[in-house]
Amino acid sequence: MDISAQMLIFATVVEQGSISAAARSMRQTPSAVSKQIGLLEDQVHYRLLNRTRTGVSPTQEGQAFYEKCKAMADKFKEAEAMIHNFDGIPRGLLRVASTVAFGKSQLIPALPEFMEENLEVQVSLDLTDREIDLRSEGFDVAICFAEQRKNPDVVVRRIMRSRRMLCASPGYIERSGTPSNFAELADHNCLRVAGGSQRNTWKSIEPTVGDEFEATGRFEGNSTDVVFRAVLAGIGIARLPCYIADCKFKSGELVHVMPEYAPPSTDIVAMFADKRNLAPKTRAFVDYLVRRFRNLQDDK
Repeated sequence: MDISAQMLIFATVVEQGSISAAARSMRQTPSAVSKQIGLLEDQVHYRLLNRTRTGVSPTQEGQAFYEKCKAMADKFKEAEAMIHNFDGIPRGLLRVASTVAFGKSQLIPALPEFMEENLEVQVSLDLTDREIDLRSEGFDVAICFAEQRKNPDVVVRRIMRSRRMLCASPGYIERSGTPSNFAELADHNCLRVAGGSQRNTWKSIEPTVGDEFEATGRFEGNSTDVVFRAVLAGIGIARLPCYIADCKFKSGELVHVMPEYAPPSTDIVAMFADKRNLAPKTRAFVDYLVRRFRNLQDDK
C-alpha cells in the first residue's frame, strides 16, 4: 500500500477516534489498519498516535500531519463524487436514517415508488430516534424533526409540517376521565420520550400562564413509535404527531384529548452533508420526498 493510501487511513483513524471504529468504517480489520499506521509512522520517522485502552489521539506531530492528510482526503472525496456524478444517473447504495414513527408510518410506504423510479439505487434504512452524525456514520440522508438538528453545517430541506396533539385510548378515558386543561394533566399518566427530550415539555402555540406542562408519568419509551403503541394499549395520555394519530381518531382507537390545545407545529426535514457534488442518488431521494409529502400538511 502506498503512502497516500496510508495517509487516508490515518485521517480516518483520527476522525473516528479509534482504530477499530475506523476499521469498521473502511470495512477492514483493526489489525490491518494498525499495521498501515505503523508503516506510516516508520515512513515519516515520528509517532503519530497516542494509543490508550479507550482509543487514540494524535500526537503534536500527528495533529500537524493530520491537517495535511485531511486536505488530501477532502480532495479525494471531491474527485470521487465528480466521477460518480458524470452521467447523473442515481445509482448505488443509499444509506438513510429516519425517526422511527415517521419511518414506519410514512417513509416505508413511500419507498416502492421511489425504488421503481430509480432501479439502480439500493436502499439501506436505519430507524432510530437518536441523534445522527451524517459524516462519521456514513449516512447519505437523515430524516428527523427540525429541532433534532444539532450540527449547523448540514444542509436541511423541509419535507412537511407536522401538528402535534394529545391522545388517549377510549379505555384510558373511561377509567381515568378527560382532562380539560393543563393543570388537570398532573392527575394523569402522561407518557414520555426517554432521555430527557424537550418533546416532554408540552406547550401551547400561544402559551399563557399554565399553558405549559412537563409530561410526567409511569411510562417512557425510547421513540415516538414506542409511545404510540403504549397509548394505543391504554397506558396513558401522549402527545403524538398528526401523521400517526389522525387515522386512529377516525378508527376510534384514539380520542383527541383537549382538542382546543394548539401546540406549535414542527418541520420534518431531510438532512444531508453538502449540496456541492451531491450524489445523484441523494438528490433524487430528497427531491422525491419533497414531492411526495408536499401536500401532506398539518392543515388537512
